[in-house]
Amino acid sequence: MTHRTVASRTLKVDQLARVEGEGAMYIHVTDGAVDDVQLQIFEPPRFFEGFLRGRRYTEPPDITARICGICPVAYQMSACNAIEDACGVSVDGPLNELRRLLYCGEWIESHTLHIYMLHAPDFLGYESAVHLAADHRPIVERGLALKKVGNDILDVIGGRAVHPINVRLGGFYRVPTKRELAPLAEKLRRARDAAVETARWVAGFEFPHLEQDYEFVALRHPGEYPINRGRLVSNFGLDITPSEFDEHIEEQHVEWSNALQARIRERDHYFVGPMARYNLAGAELSPLTREVAAEIGLEREVRNPFRSIIVRALEVVYATDEALRVIHEYEMPDAPAIAVEPRAGTGYGITEAPRGILYHRYTIDDMGTILDCTIVPPTSQNQPTIEHDLWHFVEDRMDLDDAELTRQCEQAIRNYDPCISCATHFLDMRVERA
Repeated sequence: MTHRTVASRTLKVDQLARVEGEGAMYIHVTDGAVDDVQLQIFEPPRFFEGFLRGRRYTEPPDITARICGICPVAYQMSACNAIEDACGVSVDGPLNELRRLLYCGEWIESHTLHIYMLHAPDFLGYESAVHLAADHRPIVERGLALKKVGNDILDVIGGRAVHPINVRLGGFYRVPTKRELAPLAEKLRRARDAAVETARWVAGFEFPHLEQDYEFVALRHPGEYPINRGRLVSNFGLDITPSEFDEHIEEQHVEWSNALQARIRERDHYFVGPMARYNLAGAELSPLTREVAAEIGLEREVRNPFRSIIVRALEVVYATDEALRVIHEYEMPDAPAIAVEPRAGTGYGITEAPRGILYHRYTIDDMGTILDCTIVPPTSQNQPTIEHDLWHFVEDRMDLDDAELTRQCEQAIRNYDPCISCATHFLDMRVERA
């Protein structure tokens, strides 16, 4: 509904489709210039950090997985990394490779969901994936089949496709045999072909112009495209261990959001996620993925968030290819997990969720009781950047009427694939023009 007065114009949209969670967007314009942008997240806080205190050190992988049904593996892996760090344990070899395989499954299912169901309809002029399927059924079916392969990996390695139950400190409760992984390999070979076709498809979309001088932040580990370990680096000189996260990155409360917003202390907002990984570590992508990037003409440096859909598609190519590599090289470990005994201390863990870095910090006592817990999800880290980008995006489009400006702002928000429930943490959007 649009309300107009002599002094101002207010546009209120009661629901933003195709994002996860509940929030609102407020934009105020005076004399043709934007003077306020707020990403208002009003989804109620769920207090995971609070009720983890007092729990056993073994429980966070299962509890934090419930934060998100789309990226539960990210929460499990960051929790494991942090608690294992506190206990002086490092998981390497086949167990680490299995964790990487499990994470590849999450990247495949999450990115594919975003590309086909949430974001592609914007570029093709459809209200939803259902409307897209009415005209392009084979395309949507390809997306559904590709997503299912990601879910199949979670099912085989994690015990089920949503909120996996097979992850534990030090590894897994049970590890698969090579024979059990063979059917996954067959599915992944077909999925890899579908992922390549997906990258070719989205590269042909038309992209609105929006480029900023972002500070990209992602993990970096020698010889690997970042997923489950590494130092935290940026193109502006950040280069720290997970244990130094709090020294350089702070969370701030803003009155219009139930989610804290993260900023680099020395500077300001920063950008995490596929574009950050690609810009900082694209050279570590598999040869096939780099070949596809060259074929579709994706530049080595991507600064337009609308083109992030291409980068996500490339990461699906990589995830299918990497999953096949892990399966091909897999040798069963001697045991499904290594021992992780409690000791008093603080541990830090960062992994790359589909939407960007996910930070966990746990302090435990010598009996393994959790004394303190901090979780910083990727969407809360990207919130200030989303607001900053919308500020510039709207200023360049002041000539648009309310309906078209709203449509384009909704599309711009979906560039970041926000997981609002994770951030808490729909979108009700108001534009006021004075």
